[in-house]
Amino acid sequence: MANTNLSNAKTAKYDEFYTQYADIQKEINAYLEYDPNVFRGKTVLLPCDDPEWSNFTKFFAQNFEAFGLKKLISTSYAVDSKKIKDWQPTLFETESPYYDADKSRTNGKIFVLDEDINGDGRFNINDLRWSYLNGDGDFRSDEVKALRDEADIIITNPPFSLFREFFAWIMEAGKKFVVICNKNCVSYKEVFPDVKNNKIWSGRTEWAGGMWFETRNEEDVDKVVDGVNMKNTPSIWITNIDHGRRHEPIPLMSMEDNIMYSKHKEIKGKGYVHYENYDAIDVPFYDAIPSDYDGLIGVPRSFLDKYCPDQFEIIGNAEGDAGKELGFKPYPRELRKLNKSLRDGQPYYFDENGIPQKPFGRIIIRKKQ
Repeated sequence: MANTNLSNAKTAKYDEFYTQYADIQKEINAYLEYDPNVFRGKTVLLPCDDPEWSNFTKFFAQNFEAFGLKKLISTSYAVDSKKIKDWQPTLFETESPYYDADKSRTNGKIFVLDEDINGDGRFNINDLRWSYLNGDGDFRSDEVKALRDEADIIITNPPFSLFREFFAWIMEAGKKFVVICNKNCVSYKEVFPDVKNNKIWSGRTEWAGGMWFETRNEEDVDKVVDGVNMKNTPSIWITNIDHGRRHEPIPLMSMEDNIMYSKHKEIKGKGYVHYENYDAIDVPFYDAIPSDYDGLIGVPRSFLDKYCPDQFEIIGNAEGDAGKELGFKPYPRELRKLNKSLRDGQPYYFDENGIPQKPFGRIIIRKKQ
């Protein structure tokens, strides 16, 4: 299962998931469609990358002139800092005059594109120059921090196991970014406040179905496509760069029409349940939000995939301490014998049989006033 795959990656610290070229192209094109000059004159940094394998470096190098980039920088981790079996340096590296057998394992690499090296009058992938970093390429190193500070925009698929640290690393520098993370990251206490305050948001790519990555881990493969090992994880893009889908309102029906015509059996002919410990209704599907309801609404986190800030405002995260701060009342302890999953700081309601139910992963929203 996808969630198991992601958990295994966190446990083993095996984060070598290579993003497909088409997925990068689809995501980045959305920002260009909204603002054709979004990358013009900018320095783009691709940290935590693997330029010899990764499609990020290839994509931005091939589109350097089309995007009007000023400079492209890509860095990778040292092999010894990653769990890779039967590693062999690439011919690209070993046939280069800069090859160093000792540094090949212990040092990260840096690739830079900012000049026409071969003199053909174009800036493209053939003009990439590379060298070994002084350290192992860890994004937390002073060496890579200096590159971060030089950059205008940071784009990458960072290690899942280090996402909290990586997110803080970006935000403390105040950079524009487009990065991949797992779906649950939006609920992290380090991340959700920025989601709530519209400082970051979902990228262009829809959440449904997760994302497919190429993997070098032959022990954990979901499918093989044209000889390439692929792995699916519940991953999404998050960003602070604007795009058009973010401003598309969700088409909605009134509460009365939802109860009469909704395609969801949980709503049709039944209506909406109200939380017992908080003044809000529960709406388990984004397309079942009633257009004429002005009160508070609990929705799944996946709502953020469709969230339009011109249509709704986010009130808070209905989970743990954040839920307690919102005002969720503690559940009566005698209900625990009926549902052991009940937790303070989270909503619950009674089903038609009088059993307390706790909906999973809710955030509280309200129609924009």
